[in-house]
Amino acid sequence: MIRIFITVLVLLSSCKKESIPKPKGKLSLSYPKPSYKRYDATPCPFSFQLNSLATPVKKKNCALNLYYKDMKATLYLSYKPVQGNLKALLRDAEKLAVDHTIRANGIVDQPFVNKAKKVYGMFFSITGNAASQSNFYLTDSTSHFITGSLYFYARPNYDSIYPAAVYVQKDIRRMMETFQWE
Repeated sequence: MIRIFITVLVLLSSCKKESIPKPKGKLSLSYPKPSYKRYDATPCPFSFQLNSLATPVKKKNCALNLYYKDMKATLYLSYKPVQGNLKALLRDAEKLAVDHTIRANGIVDQPFVNKAKKVYGMFFSITGNAASQSNFYLTDSTSHFITGSLYFYARPNYDSIYPAAVYVQKDIRRMMETFQWE
């Protein structure tokens, strides 16, 4: 009899509140407002504005790695002089971006032209679970050519890295807009 009474009591007390499912949570990552400063790549023939969150590390042959420690990301820059091989350099840079279409949902290419500074190029924004979320190239079309690729130190999961990818893409655009050949 006591068992029946306890069972009825538990059942009646558990029916007082209506249960509501919890909404799905979303990852909320925020990064500080960017602070840009001029970066001179001497002895390399270029300069640009760089976010203070990025740590530049010079490599040989004017290559440069920009480390974003908090985002676990690196923007790899490679410089090559143009020596009658502009078509091959352009083809290789575009192939690098297109190679990501295997895993990407889409690629948006955005031309870049700054006639005053003689800087011409293309920015590739890559969506989906691709290895690189952004690629770009810049050239003066006669002497200089630089490519850049953004990689994260994580398994490609676009939903997870999206906030960081958008943040660094804004830095890349700022870099392209302020890029100068020396």
